[in-house]
Amino acid sequence: MSVENVSESESTIPIERSIQAELLLLLGQRPSHGYELIQRLNEADFKSGEADAATVYRNLRRMDKEGLIRSHWEVGESGPGRRLYKLTPQGEAALKVWTNYIAQQKAKLENFLQAYLQFEESLPEREDGVNLK
Repeated sequence: MSVENVSESESTIPIERSIQAELLLLLGQRPSHGYELIQRLNEADFKSGEADAATVYRNLRRMDKEGLIRSHWEVGESGPGRRLYKLTPQGEAALKVWTNYIAQQKAKLENFLQAYLQFEESLPEREDGVNLK
């Protein structure tokens, strides 16, 4: 998803693509190989459940095509070559857009919770003595 597409409307960001925000953040912290990214996703506090390798690599390929990240093969002295992923300036801009979107969603959720707490406080006690709060 390009920065232009994301910034047009917050509703254009499907929640299933939120892994892109997570990957952009991790790559902003440091360039990484795919396997390392999967491990870091699984260790991150913002991730629920195990990261699916196929989903991670599919998103990495998409993000590479969109110019949000760049990758190249690294050949080590032992073992097969590995692709190293790095954040681009366009990826940094997309990360900022994601951060703004997430902050907006957080504010909406906090507003909902506050409204619910006010509603809950207004609930009367039922006739059978059960408090609905």
